[in-house]
Amino acid sequence: MKAIVFDRFGGTEVLHEAEVEVPQPGPGQVRVRIKAVGVNPVDGKIRSGIMEAIFPTTLPAVPGGEIAGIVDAVGEGVDELKVGDEVLGWSETGSYAEYALADATVLAPKPAGLDWTSAVTLPVASDGAERVLDLLDVKAGETLLIHGASGALGTVAVQLAVARGARVIGTAGPANQNYVTSLGATALVYGENLVERVRALAPQGVDAVFDAAGKGALEDSITLRGTTDRIVTTADFRAAQLGIVFAEGPQRRSATRLAELARKAADGELVTTVGAAYPLSEAAEAQRVSDAGHNRGKLVLTVA
Repeated sequence: MKAIVFDRFGGTEVLHEAEVEVPQPGPGQVRVRIKAVGVNPVDGKIRSGIMEAIFPTTLPAVPGGEIAGIVDAVGEGVDELKVGDEVLGWSETGSYAEYALADATVLAPKPAGLDWTSAVTLPVASDGAERVLDLLDVKAGETLLIHGASGALGTVAVQLAVARGARVIGTAGPANQNYVTSLGATALVYGENLVERVRALAPQGVDAVFDAAGKGALEDSITLRGTTDRIVTTADFRAAQLGIVFAEGPQRRSATRLAELARKAADGELVTTVGAAYPLSEAAEAQRVSDAGHNRGKLVLTVA
């Protein structure tokens, strides 16, 4: 099968297309014929080698772990899925490929009204958003500041926080202000004088901060909170130096919750945005754009 592989750590130039063996499902696993792959910032960090302390990688490696596709084969003991089922979720083998293996228990059914590229925007973003909102203990009536509110993770986090009854102030680039507003947040351009501009919007202060951008906003966040308490980042590796929580714990990967959110997305109750879709052969370009940051919505690879 075709796959995108890297044989050494480095920039996007280390990614190349290769023929690799089609994986065979073991007990409790299914093989998925991939239709769409989520491109996540962590993919580039693993490729670069800076994540080795957290996610040791055996080379050569196929990037990725977020999929939408069709069950192609089932392993021993799998009763909940069958060949031909359309699913979305997380893979156990690299997903920048034509096929990947997945634990059958972490795959949710894809609603008929949700296209492949929209479906693959959900697993990582919804799981990460809910995990951080729970870590922050966001409640109704509180004010939550989200950095990177226009990205794939921020898009979902804004909506889930608003659904909890929180007021959300979301930072994003100038071109994404209307988009962030459409999600239910008060939009704010990141950058200079951020502390003063947030305080003008929230004179009583912010109750919690979710940094999904990793663009150097932690110091301002501490100033706004007056403490390191109730600040969580998923993207800034300086967190430990500043006494901030870095959300690197195990993912929940709830197929039940993912199925619920997929139904909401299909019904138009939850907005997800595909920022750009690339064919599998252009994975290096997709990661280059991801590495640069400031994207609106999700970057996706499509597999013919």
